[in-house]
Amino acid sequence: MVKAVDPAEALSRYLKEVQNALQRGRATEHTYRPFLVGLFNSLAPGTLTTNEPKRSAAGAPDFVVTTLKFDFSIGYIEAKDLGLSLDDALATEQLARYRRHLPNLLVTDYLEFRWFVGGEKNPRLTARLAHVGSSGKLIPDAGGQAAFLALVREFAARTPEGISAPEPLAERMAALAHLVHDLIVDAFRTGQASPLLRDWHRAFEQTLLPDLTEADFADMFAQTLAYGLFSARIMGGGVKHFDRASAQKHIPKTNPFLRDFFYLITGPGLDDEPFAGFVADIVQTLSLTDVYALLENFGRRGTRDPMLHFYETFLGAYDPKLRELRGVYYTPEPVVGWLVRSVDALLKSHFSLKAGLEDASRDAQGQHRVLVLDPATGTATFLYAVIRFVRGRFQKRNDAGQWPGYVHRDLLPRLFGFELLMAPYAVAHFKLGLELAARDLDELWREQWAYEFHPGERLNIFLTNTLDDAGHKFQQLLGPAGAISAEAQAAAAVKSKLPVLVVMGNPPYSGHSANHGEWISGLVRDYYFVDGKPLGERNSKWLQDDYVKFIRWAQWRLDQTGSGILAFVTNHGYLDNPTFRGMRQQLMQSFDEIWLVDLHGNAKRKETAPDGGDDNNVFDIQQGVALGIFVKLPVESGTKKRPAKVRHAHLWGKRADKYAWLDAHDVTDTKWTPLKPQSPHHLFIPQDLRLKVEFEAGWKITEMMPVNVLGFQTHRDGLAIAATRDALSDRLIELRQAVASDAELAGKYGASDSAHWKLGRAREALRALTLDGAERKIQEVSYRPFDNRWCFFSEELADRPRRELKQHFVGLDNLALNFVRQTKAAAWRHAFASALPTPAVFLEIKDGSSVFPLYLYPNGKRLGELIVEESDGPTPNLAPKFIGEFSAKLELRFIPLGAGDRKKTFGPEDVLHYAYAIFHAPGYRTRYAEFLRRDFPRLPLTANLKLFRQLCGFGKDLVDLHLLRATDKHTVSFPAKGTDTVNEVTYTPPQGSEPGRVRINGEQHFENIPPEVWAFHVGGYQVCERWLKDRRGRQLTIDERATYPRIVGALAETLRLQVEIDAAIATAGGWPLQ
Repeated sequence: MVKAVDPAEALSRYLKEVQNALQRGRATEHTYRPFLVGLFNSLAPGTLTTNEPKRSAAGAPDFVVTTLKFDFSIGYIEAKDLGLSLDDALATEQLARYRRHLPNLLVTDYLEFRWFVGGEKNPRLTARLAHVGSSGKLIPDAGGQAAFLALVREFAARTPEGISAPEPLAERMAALAHLVHDLIVDAFRTGQASPLLRDWHRAFEQTLLPDLTEADFADMFAQTLAYGLFSARIMGGGVKHFDRASAQKHIPKTNPFLRDFFYLITGPGLDDEPFAGFVADIVQTLSLTDVYALLENFGRRGTRDPMLHFYETFLGAYDPKLRELRGVYYTPEPVVGWLVRSVDALLKSHFSLKAGLEDASRDAQGQHRVLVLDPATGTATFLYAVIRFVRGRFQKRNDAGQWPGYVHRDLLPRLFGFELLMAPYAVAHFKLGLELAARDLDELWREQWAYEFHPGERLNIFLTNTLDDAGHKFQQLLGPAGAISAEAQAAAAVKSKLPVLVVMGNPPYSGHSANHGEWISGLVRDYYFVDGKPLGERNSKWLQDDYVKFIRWAQWRLDQTGSGILAFVTNHGYLDNPTFRGMRQQLMQSFDEIWLVDLHGNAKRKETAPDGGDDNNVFDIQQGVALGIFVKLPVESGTKKRPAKVRHAHLWGKRADKYAWLDAHDVTDTKWTPLKPQSPHHLFIPQDLRLKVEFEAGWKITEMMPVNVLGFQTHRDGLAIAATRDALSDRLIELRQAVASDAELAGKYGASDSAHWKLGRAREALRALTLDGAERKIQEVSYRPFDNRWCFFSEELADRPRRELKQHFVGLDNLALNFVRQTKAAAWRHAFASALPTPAVFLEIKDGSSVFPLYLYPNGKRLGELIVEESDGPTPNLAPKFIGEFSAKLELRFIPLGAGDRKKTFGPEDVLHYAYAIFHAPGYRTRYAEFLRRDFPRLPLTANLKLFRQLCGFGKDLVDLHLLRATDKHTVSFPAKGTDTVNEVTYTPPQGSEPGRVRINGEQHFENIPPEVWAFHVGGYQVCERWLKDRRGRQLTIDERATYPRIVGALAETLRLQVEIDAAIATAGGWPLQ
């Protein structure tokens, strides 16, 4: 302890010490440290500045400043070598981290001082005592000493404040925990990790998380440390002196594993860790926390549980990305309550369990019949609600005397929870311990309803990965690994052996799943099939969302029992997203009754209530959610399982109104709409008349582009169409000659006579033409998507070559959109561009494909009101009313040819490209699927100029790709020599390091074909398969062998662009377009 001295004297001595060291010429950063310690101990009475070289070498700040009275830390000092730029130092990750997480930080080079407070980017105060002159001597700065003394006074005055609310406590502890995490990561990176850290990392890696990185372990360690101390502080109640030793005594007895883990990581070995100082800060923060104020609302109806609030806030402040990755969000009590009450009612009505969730009956083997499991328990919100619900019945009966025996014998043995993350795992044990101790009740009732755990009794909440293989065999391990292994073994028995009847909870939502185990992935593969066939989805990643995996796991778990109830609140995407149609079908086949409440609140879609009012999410998230209850009844012998009865309900409006409704209802009195999900989509939603209105608000393509025609029809493609111009020219010569008979040629080319066409007369007509005249009637056509051929485009061989196609395409520069009016196909994929005439079978063999030319070539003749002005050139095939409406929306002037600048003008090609992007948007195709199957598409118009420009760009790229005009982008190879003859067309998907392959004969194949590209359809054609099958039995030309890889590349790029189109629309507000 150094007594305060005259400030001027202390500063003079300090500068003299620095000057002497500087003049000796061998000074380092460490040389000046004792001088700084002496200066601060002199100028800040009641504090002690300490330098711990070992910890600072491992990444901790150089100095900690503590109070002498309570040994509380009040701030940190980080020193850099004299002469180094503080600006450069502050730009490093280390200093950025300190500034972000330390509330009181001083950064210095021993002459200049910068004080940072509360994560601020800019210093609160600065001071410079002196600078080094050219001769090496220190030159004092004018006013520097006064500024420095003011800075020190302010820095030393930042004493810790008491905390009485969960949010500031969570934020402060999160900052400190993050610093603990960072130092652990640094220790592993530099090879300085202690045996304590290495042993526990290895233990978790061997038993629970085989892919656990050192950074993830640091997360787990830091969070558990923080939560263990937090739990101990709460359980210790009003204990006056709270430190690590007292913390070890107050870890809940309900959790022997957590007690052992916490004892080891906070024992004497902690003092040697570089992060020990930050742990001391956490203890200090908790010791200054008003526990009674913190718990004031614990368990109170109508308020957010401060424990859950603390955890959610902690994780959000600690690492928002980790919170999103693990899908951790507070589950509102009304949501939980609706599900709990509904499960209770269904147990009574469907399983003859008169006491519902309270039921203590046992089967013939003595096992409880109503076993309840939350497989993603988090902070045990659902188990907490079950306990509260059951206890409420005892309270109504005034049965406090029966409560302890019931809890011990018939409640705790029936409740189970699994959790993967240490922090919520710790909170779950702690929270239920508080509840069973009746800390959620008024003080008047606590003693009467408090439950005291028996020796060795624990809560059946286990640290485990639910989605791991239930049949995994665990080794008997020693040390830390043995403790974790024991948890996992206990959980495995619940997973695979106990007859769990109720699975309930709120599984995590994370599209980028962190769970990639082979076992659960194998189960989820069932969802990749619908009606016995693969989904064929270009992007099925949403089936890898964690909530989907948990639903599949729960389905599997109840299949093992043979009956039961699944009750989850989840992302509502699976209700209608086409990617989930196989999942929906599987659920209907597995369960007998399904109740679904769509809570909506999808901010990403900008959902609004039917009355136009706000529609809020019941969670603090953007993704809409739904309640789902799935009942599997015991199978009676000799009965055949029928698809589930599906019932649906909507809940729109403000959050408070939704909460009030959920509080007042359950499954028995909800107004349900019966559904009859049909193949192929098996939708879990009613058909929405509003969606029909929304769809019909768009411009019908036949009204937007009035001139359109069914594609040409030859009715004898084998005769009128050939793969090459030369082949068709040779055929014309053969037809004109008299060498072969009509019968021979008819058999050769499949050209049978009809009532209106005779081969003999056709041959005579061809002979009447000169050879050049006949040759001029040969026209290149787009016979199938990506498949150009040559057609004799005249009535001599083709029944209906279509006058409109001749007029607007033959020998002319044009573009067209092709659609079908209706289709029976499973999905609408019936929009494709062409620059050449197309046949009626362009998009489907059976459904007629219509052509909508972009330009008309009337040669100055007015066609109705289409021609904008008299011209011998092309005129846009766009209705004036459509042009006027779109122009007004965009506030752009329409030009009749080409593309505009999209700043002041837009043109016909902009319209086509915009439409093409819309019609290729997966969201459009999904949202309006039922209407697209019955009629031509309709084009919604946007007033969002930015979105219009984006979609025009995407549409142009797609058109260029589909016309094979774009630069080649593919990785397809044709590695083997051979005959090049297509004898077979078989696809082998990628397996391990082997790429996807399309075999055309015994020796040859195309390589690097992704499954999603192989499955890609345009209309009714699976492009990559059909293109080759149409060439079966003949040799591929050089050009064809080069074209097929370009097609694969175009389709792959199409898939990518489709994702971008959806993303652009979503960013602009989603559907309907604004």
